[in-house]
Amino acid sequence: MAMMKASLLLAFFLLSAGTLARQQRQNWCQINRINALEACGNIQAEAGVTEFWEPDNQLFYCSGVEFIRHRIQPDGLLLPSYVNTPHLAFTEEGKGVLGVVLPGCPETYESSSKQQFSDLSQRRGPRIQDRHQNVQNFNPGDVVAIPAGAAHWIYNDGNTELVVVVFFDTHNNANQLDANRRRFYLAGNPHAHSEQQQGQSQQCHLHPEPYSGNIFNGFDVEFLQEAFNVDRETAEKLQGQRDQRGHIVRVEQDLQIIRPTHSREEQEQEQEQERGRENGFEETVCSLKLKENIDNPAHIDFVNKQAGRISNLNNYKFPILRHLQLSVAKSELYRNAIQSPQWMLNAHNIVYVTHGNMRVQIVNNKGESVFNDELREGQVVVIPQNFAVIKKAGEQGARWVSFRTNDNAITENLVGRVSAIRSLPVDVVANAYQVSREDAQKLKYNQQQTSLFSASSSKGQG
Repeated sequence: MAMMKASLLLAFFLLSAGTLARQQRQNWCQINRINALEACGNIQAEAGVTEFWEPDNQLFYCSGVEFIRHRIQPDGLLLPSYVNTPHLAFTEEGKGVLGVVLPGCPETYESSSKQQFSDLSQRRGPRIQDRHQNVQNFNPGDVVAIPAGAAHWIYNDGNTELVVVVFFDTHNNANQLDANRRRFYLAGNPHAHSEQQQGQSQQCHLHPEPYSGNIFNGFDVEFLQEAFNVDRETAEKLQGQRDQRGHIVRVEQDLQIIRPTHSREEQEQEQEQERGRENGFEETVCSLKLKENIDNPAHIDFVNKQAGRISNLNNYKFPILRHLQLSVAKSELYRNAIQSPQWMLNAHNIVYVTHGNMRVQIVNNKGESVFNDELREGQVVVIPQNFAVIKKAGEQGARWVSFRTNDNAITENLVGRVSAIRSLPVDVVANAYQVSREDAQKLKYNQQQTSLFSASSSKGQG
């Protein structure tokens, strides 16, 4: 009887705690104001820096997203790590190499020259070849999809800075612990170099990524020595306690890795897709493409020669996004052009401006303006699901990348040839807005363009 009462009390406590948490979240997520966000802090390293947007920001918290930007110097290597959430990495500038390790997938790259490796169990080391999983050339416009828990690394093999913007979905079903992003490093001492920096500007209320040691640092050296079958000195280097380079390290000589040329890589991917179509089997995760270039003209969905263009990557064009339940779009508005007022039916929309500036207005379900400001290069704004938004480019035009929390995000326009207003009967429009039938027809048909309106077309017609 006592045990039953205890069980009932525990169940009541858990139910009450869950209800309280939901109420607190609902109160916190009453969105009455939206702000443009800039990077508020950074972690310095030997060969680069990682910039952060504050994860405890109301919009990031309520949307379940986080945002960072890596700036990797030439010959810089972002150490291997994995994250508890799926994420998308977009190359804004520069070029490099990225490797993603998918558990259970084969090592498809093998060196042609044999190398000598020492083995403590034999006086004569066996002659073996180096083998590793697929690596990707990383170029401007490339989007890489990385599943939760997949180890990955980035190397800048170019002559200029490599800038990579990374979007995380912390509310994704793949993240089963809580809404916090956790990065697990496989090497180095990630925070060491940053601690040596003087005069850093850290404005985040809560540091978004409290780096310490890598995961091997928490194991006993003796266990590592046995597991890897190496000497103690090597096992201690795995822990990285004396490594002062930080999470982005400088490679003194060219990184020797096996990779195809870009053209061959694309050719192999096309052949793989053809084989998949011929045999009718679903692609497995191991054979899915992890990278797609959003600047490829084949991905353009809307184009107006006087106004701009929109390119989308969803689960149809980039199948791995179905597993991650994410999608991405890249848009451009020419000088003073307007994007149709619209809302997103099934996803939050996180906008990152890569060039120029634009005026953005966002309206909530109460018909209140929650954002009416200029959005500039390097800034981020969160547009919650179903909130209405309109964008107008400045004198320099504007380009931006949009990350969506659905693998097939759907947008509904309010104005234009394919829009909600145009799809209503003319008498419904006339009575809804208290206008004449003639004016209702103008509301429906005066804007003949689809989603992007040139400056001349948006001035209105008499």
